[in-house]
Amino acid sequence: MLKARQRILLIGWDFDTRIHLKRGRRWWQKGWKSEYPSRLGSFIIWLNNHRPDLEIRILKWSYGFLKFFGRGAMAFDLLRWWRHRRIDFKFDTAHPVACSHHQKLVIIDDDFAVCGGIDMTTRRWDTREHLEDEPGRKRPDGTPYGPWHDLTMMMEGEVASELERLGRARWVRAGGKPLSKPHPDPGSAWPDNLAPHFEDVEVGIARTRAEYDKDPKVDEIETLFLRQIAGAKRFVYAENQYFTSRTICEAIAKRLSQPDPPEFTIVMPHTGEGWAEATAMDPARDELVAALEELDTHDRFNLYVPHSGETPIYVHAKLMIVDDRILRVGSANMNNRSMGLDSECDVFIDCDRPGNAKAEPAIRAIRESLLSEHLGIFKQDVSFLIEKHGSMAGMIDYIGDRNRRYLRRLRPARHEDWERGLALDERLDPEQPEELFDFDKSDRGLFRRGSLLAKAHSKLKRRRKPANE
Repeated sequence: MLKARQRILLIGWDFDTRIHLKRGRRWWQKGWKSEYPSRLGSFIIWLNNHRPDLEIRILKWSYGFLKFFGRGAMAFDLLRWWRHRRIDFKFDTAHPVACSHHQKLVIIDDDFAVCGGIDMTTRRWDTREHLEDEPGRKRPDGTPYGPWHDLTMMMEGEVASELERLGRARWVRAGGKPLSKPHPDPGSAWPDNLAPHFEDVEVGIARTRAEYDKDPKVDEIETLFLRQIAGAKRFVYAENQYFTSRTICEAIAKRLSQPDPPEFTIVMPHTGEGWAEATAMDPARDELVAALEELDTHDRFNLYVPHSGETPIYVHAKLMIVDDRILRVGSANMNNRSMGLDSECDVFIDCDRPGNAKAEPAIRAIRESLLSEHLGIFKQDVSFLIEKHGSMAGMIDYIGDRNRRYLRRLRPARHEDWERGLALDERLDPEQPEELFDFDKSDRGLFRRGSLLAKAHSKLKRRRKPANE
């Protein structure tokens, strides 16, 4: 942001001005020589005062307005910003009822963009060590929070220009005045001393958007998930916050039923964040996982929860790597909402595209780096251990919990009948906006008649004993 000259466009599910940047002065530190403040709300004003040609536009999901009652300092920041005409903060309400604006984008000028799972808000900062007791991991009020795993992608060039165009369109759709296209600038906002993983590659963009106010439905993210799972030859490695999408699970079920299926390794949190999310997502996930395990006759499907000591690490990343030939990063979860309700944006690199074959070693290095992070081992040992033990699952089982960081298998839990009922009806995670208020269950649900998942689920039901037994 310090390198921005024309516009900073911040688009997110959440945004909190109370967080502190890693650098910058803090009011209680006497003699601190930094020229700018570390607190985000004050930093935005500092930028406005020291960059006379810079405009700053911030777009946040509308539900966040309710959180302001617990963020008094943020409400004060908005009042301070109000008199600065080059700072504009808006709430995004341009979606059907009960849907959300979930994209996480930062676009600077015309050639730098960030897209991924990280919101500029509280409880997002951590290091790759994910220490159980990390002193820097604190909320604005000083209370600590647990280990957090997240991921985003920084881009420069034509793909950033395209994301800038997408961001301007979203700004107008949310009620903002049209923004001019930034003029070409010879400078770059790319962070100093940050070496890129890829250079001169084609980057694709995929979106989800529900039909709303004359805007048609966009389901590029779901289409891409299904296509990439169907095309996997050796493995799919994924990190995601949720695992409740019926269509994604049906695509995996189809692959598991084939003679030589790819290996599916999915890293996710132990449970949803908070009671509401756990109630909405955990029972559906566990029902789907149990059905997939029933179909997994080749032992190729495994879910894991990363741990730091005895503390589960919360996984908020949205990443998928296929055969080290496809890398995708974005805001979309593997749940129904991200396939058809919420506004989402993913970016991806596909080695099958012309000129992209050179990206394969870097994609492999990213996957090995993530596995080494989760298992507490050296990155250079990952490929050797996978080859020695025959699969990622074999390596993970071999390492076990001997290190401070490790992956523990996630096993389906038993839930109350009312929780299972909500999950089976997709009542809390519907596939279309209209299903939120449609109580006709004849043509909906996690297990559709005739599907592989439904057949596996029926077998499980016949073997399942009543909960009181």
